[in-house]
Order: sequence, then C-alpha cells, then structure tokens
Amino acid sequence: MNRNTTSYHIPRTLHNFFMSIVLWREKHIKEKSFVIVLSLIVGILGGFAALILKGLIHVISQFLTSYLSTTHGNWLFFIYPALGIFITVLFVRYVVRDNISHGVTKVLYAISQNKSRLKRHNTWTSILASAVTIGFGGSVGAEGPIVYSGAAIGSTVGQAFRMSPRVLMIMVGCGAAAGIAGIFKAPIAGMLFTLEVLMIDLTTVSIMPLLISSITAATVSYALTGYNVEFFFVQSEAFATTRIPYVVLLGAFCGLVSLYFTKVMNMMENVFKRMHSHFKKYICGALLLSCLIFLFPPLYGEGYTAIIDLLGGNVSGIVNGSIFYADRESVGFIAIFVALIILAKAFATSATNGAGGVGGTFAPSLYVGCLSGFLFAYVINHVFGLDLSVKNFALMGMAGVMSGVMHAPLMGIFLTAELTGGYELFLPLLIVSTLSYGTIKLFEPYSIYAMRLAQRGELLTHHKDKAVLTLLKINSVIENDFVPVRPDMSLKQMVDVISKSNRNLFPVIGDNGEFLGVVLLDEIRNIMFRPDLYRRMFVYEFMSTPPAQIEISENMEQVMKTFDSTGAWNLPVVNEEKYVGFVSKSKIFNSYRRVLRHYSED
Repeated sequence: MNRNTTSYHIPRTLHNFFMSIVLWREKHIKEKSFVIVLSLIVGILGGFAALILKGLIHVISQFLTSYLSTTHGNWLFFIYPALGIFITVLFVRYVVRDNISHGVTKVLYAISQNKSRLKRHNTWTSILASAVTIGFGGSVGAEGPIVYSGAAIGSTVGQAFRMSPRVLMIMVGCGAAAGIAGIFKAPIAGMLFTLEVLMIDLTTVSIMPLLISSITAATVSYALTGYNVEFFFVQSEAFATTRIPYVVLLGAFCGLVSLYFTKVMNMMENVFKRMHSHFKKYICGALLLSCLIFLFPPLYGEGYTAIIDLLGGNVSGIVNGSIFYADRESVGFIAIFVALIILAKAFATSATNGAGGVGGTFAPSLYVGCLSGFLFAYVINHVFGLDLSVKNFALMGMAGVMSGVMHAPLMGIFLTAELTGGYELFLPLLIVSTLSYGTIKLFEPYSIYAMRLAQRGELLTHHKDKAVLTLLKINSVIENDFVPVRPDMSLKQMVDVISKSNRNLFPVIGDNGEFLGVVLLDEIRNIMFRPDLYRRMFVYEFMSTPPAQIEISENMEQVMKTFDSTGAWNLPVVNEEKYVGFVSKSKIFNSYRRVLRHYSED
C-alpha cells in the first residue's frame, strides 16, 4: 500500500511543482520574452534527438554491412531491407498504433489545420522507426523523421507551458529547425528549412527563436561529434566564369530531374494508396526495394557513402558490392549505372514508404542531386572532351535537385555549403539552385511535401490572404439564428414567424431537413399585409432559390470564390443537401480581420 501511494505521490508532486512554475511564468514573464527561453530548450532537445537518430542508424548499418563483400553481389541485400520494414511495420502497428509516415507533411498539416498540436509519442516513435528502416537498408532519409520528432518536441514544450497558438506554431518551427541543424550541423539551413518548407512567416517574433534553436542544436552536435562537416569536400579546381554556361545547363537539368523525382514519388504513392491490403503493400514494396538494392547497392540506406565517394573523386567506388563490379573501369558502364540509379531512386524511396517503412525524401533528393551533377559533368567531359570538375558539379547538383524537390532554393544553397564546406562555389550554387527552382515551378507549383495538402486546400502559405483563409474554418462563421419555415405553411403562418424573428431571411426546409429555398422579407412586403391572401398563398409559391449553396466540407477559399462569382451576401450551408445554416460575407470579413491581426502580430 505504501509503495503504491509513493509511486502515485511522486508524479503528482512533480506535476504540481511544474504547474507552479508555469503559473509563475504567466504572472511575471511576458510570452514574447519567454519564447527565447523555450527556443533554447527546444534547440537542446532537438540537437540530442538528431544525434540519437544518427547514432542508431550508424550502429545498425555498421553491424549489418561491415563484413559484406565489395567485389561481388551480396544476396543479403534481398533480406535486410525487407526485414527492416517488417520490424518497423510491427512496431508501428502494435506499439505506436498511429500513422507516422510522411513526417514533414504531417507537420505542415498540424500548422495549417491542428493549431500546431502534435502528439507526444511523435517525439520518439519516428526516431526508432526510421532508425530501423534506414539501418536495415530502407532507401529513405532520416531528415523527415527528425523534423517530425523535433516539431513534436517543440509542440510538446509549448503546450506544457500553455503557449498561445501562434507561439506554438513558432515552437513547432523551432523544433523542426533544430532537427535539421542537429543532424546536418547546418544552423542556417535549419532556419531556412522552416521558413521555406514549413512556411513559417518571417517576422521579428519568429526569426530570433528559429535562429537560437538552430544554433543551439548545431552547437550540441559540434560539441559531441566534433567540428567536421558531414561530407568531406576539397575543391581541386577553382571555379571559372567560362564554366557558367554549363552551370546554367546543369540548373535546368536539375529542375527536370526534380520534376521526374516528384512525379514518380507522387505516382507511386497513389499506387500504394490503392492497395487496401497491408500485406500486399508490404510484399510489393519490399520485393521491389530488395531487388533494386541488390542490383544497385548504392541505394542501400541514405546513400551517403556514394556521395562521399563522388565528392572525393572515387568514381569507381559507386559500383562496390554490385554484381557489376568487374565493369567499374568502363566509362560507358559508369554513366549508364549512375543514370539507372537516378531513375531507380524515386522508386526505391516510394517502395520503402509504401511497404510500411518510415523515412523522408530529404536525403534522397540530396543523393539524386549529387549523382545528377556528377553524371552531367561526366558525360559532357567524355563526349565533348572537356575537363569539367565532376566533384564541383556533383556538389552543385546536390543544391539544384534539393532546391527543386523542396521548392527551397535558399535552403538548398546553404545546406550544401554547410554540409561540405563548399563556400568557394557559392556563385554557381546560387545559379544552379535558382534555375532548378524556376524550371520545376513551370510544371509543379508545390513542393513534394506540400502538394498533398495543397490538393485538399489545407496548406498554410506565405501568401497572407490564402494563409488566413486556410486558418479560417467554415464552422466558425456559420450563423444558425435564422428561423426555418416549411413549404406548405400559409402566408398567415409566415407573417407570424416574421413577427417573432429579427432576421430578414428564412430558410425553407423539407420534411427530412433538406434545404429547398429561401424566403426574403423584401420580396414579400407587398403581400404580407393583405389579409385576403393569408390562407390562399403558401410558402412554396413565393420562396426563391439562392444563387448557390455551400457544402460544409468546402474550404474558405472556395467559399469566397462562390461569393465573388454570385455577388451574394448570404448563402446557405448544406451537408449532403441537409440544411445547416447560413454564412455571410460580413461575418467572414470580421473573422478574417480578427485572424489576420492575430497572424500578423509582431
């Protein structure tokens, strides 16, 4: 009995102590000032979370692959990825019991639709699931899961201290920035990821917390793992302005590669979505992934070994562990082999996620970019007899494809520079990233993360009007104080209803609650004072049909388009033809001004 009492008493005591701190903060420290403290806490926690994930992936991968041959094919590549996904599926289904895939998209959804609230288990479940998936060979990245976990850390910390929804959104951004900064040792890229990809609005209130979280997480990473960049890069050839035409061509090429990667990922996601059986998804995805990795071993895991080989000038190293090892010195074979890997990477990544694995598309876009830049320079050199630096172009390709896939040119530039120390190539990185982004924007307006939400009208963007309309929900502007009438009511009964109502509009409702039309007071003034018509005229004779109806499932942007096209000031809201209420322009405008003031507050 005493043991039970003690075990209950301690958590209760801790909770009371914490709440006393929260109450003291609310009384003595302003929210705007306290955000700085919270951003520091989130930065530290996000940095440690990133290192834990990175360490787990390394330990698992080294344990499984350290003894594998590099001179011929390894049949274990058929087993490891499938086994890793199987373990992940069991963990997600029976331990987590929640969908934790597509982490960045879920963070975007939380910001746009769920008041920046993420579940507490997301602080650690994505880390464990992705570590197993990637460590066993899943062809995905760890950055999506760490963004998810970091954002969940920020949301949990913000909720614990009872922050307002707007500050909670900043905390989510801080957590995501900390995750990126910690795993890559790239503080600027972490902040830019939040601004460009998560589309957190750049204000004086948000910029400082984001910077503090990013710098803190990167500092934690540097302190515990050393001051080395993620990918060692030594520029052996200074960039010359005569290479700019080729840089321009690379930018356009990277944009097209980004488009291919995005379209294939989206197509494959829809293919797996149509498979209703989890077993079928697993078998198809695991089989496709295992076959691709056996044929192309560089697809194993994040693929960072291949990036290091290409940036280090070890071109033949990309064939290590392959059944094609004997052809490693053939120029034509290397070009074809790399091209096939570029084409296969999108299928391998989508197969990993489709089968039930957990991982992101961040690292795959870096990987495809590196190979694309290398292939571009490699082919031009051997076809036209030029001497372009394949290392430099591989580096530029990383920035180009990432900029295109993520729709984040600034992040692509700075992340590549921070990852490799390649600041001497800043100008060509700018050119390639800008042109790649411009090229894909011609064909695809949204990033690979945002397109799912954009298609449903649930995406918060930098466009203030659209952002505010996204934050507005139709349920919050529906008016229900209109007195309904029936179509068989007499004019006398209609006049009695009018005398008791303070509105000039009356919805006409059928027997089953279906919406039939409206009665406008202005349209019946000429007859409502004629007693001779009281029992001779009925509602169905003088009711009218509104210019449009609004489905309750419509987003606010669609609602405003309907108002603009009809010129109406009041429109009925229905749910599968059943009357719900009315929505008015004036009510929307008032709510719009309120949300805009809150959203823009500095």
